[in-house]
Amino acid sequence: MELMKRFFAALIASCISLPLFAGWGDVNMTPGVNALSREIFDLHMTIFWICVVIGVLVLGFMVYLIVAFRKKEGDEPAQFDDHPVLEMTWTILFAVILAVMAVPATFTMIRAYDDAEGDINILITGHQWKWQYEYLEDEVSFFSNLTTDLDQRNNIAPKSENYLLEVDEPLVIPTNKRIRFLITANDVIHSWWVPDFAVKQDAIPGFINTAWTQVDEEGIFRGQCTELCGQYHGYMPVVVKAVSPDDYEAWVNEKKEAKIQQALLTEKLWSTEELYEIGEGVYQTNCVACHQVNGEGLPPIFPALAGSDVVLNDKA
Repeated sequence: MELMKRFFAALIASCISLPLFAGWGDVNMTPGVNALSREIFDLHMTIFWICVVIGVLVLGFMVYLIVAFRKKEGDEPAQFDDHPVLEMTWTILFAVILAVMAVPATFTMIRAYDDAEGDINILITGHQWKWQYEYLEDEVSFFSNLTTDLDQRNNIAPKSENYLLEVDEPLVIPTNKRIRFLITANDVIHSWWVPDFAVKQDAIPGFINTAWTQVDEEGIFRGQCTELCGQYHGYMPVVVKAVSPDDYEAWVNEKKEAKIQQALLTEKLWSTEELYEIGEGVYQTNCVACHQVNGEGLPPIFPALAGSDVVLNDKA
């Protein structure tokens, strides 16, 4: 009996001390930055602790039975067929436990998949290997490309704090506004995931899946593509910048002005050196992932540009 007391004391102490272990927060879900993410986190923790309690009780009871009722010389085992009261009791008990988990989970899922119109609607399109964002009401559109330099990717330079989670153009949204995401893809299946928003939705060519968020606080929130989509799947980070409504309006106006200025550039006469410089920037942003830095490509899917007639002789 003394041995059993020590066992249960050690078991209970281990369970109580779990949250104190180093790194607990790193492996657990994040509470996130909106009401839905916090609701999902609370639901997750409730179900987790229910499972912990059930596991401790069941395993503890099993160990007790194994030790206390192990076979002994001269013992006569009891003979019985069933115990209706006990069977009915545990059936009702576990039905109640399942209901406690299933009912709030159902309502949370309904809220998570609510596709009602948003204050701002953004079309998100996955490409190999970058994201395109289109603000449908404001006619603002841009690509978001990885900016982690090649030396870091090739293990020449030390990795930065946000290694493979840096982009040239983050998605910008205002706080305290309902943002609806319409998510699709241009080539293969991708998946748009931002853990702080409790949003993870597949981007499928020919289909549009919806998700939404309403962020309570300003900040930069990072995610990734979570569907294996080719050789450079890891080069599709998601970066979202939440700003105040006033800052958001200023950003939209800045984007619209830049669009006007971009259109005016078509009327300018460019020197060869200027065109080389612009072309290098375009290639590094849009082409290098498939055709490589040296232009050798990834045959046969992505042909080489170096030495090709397309580049040298303008032959398609």
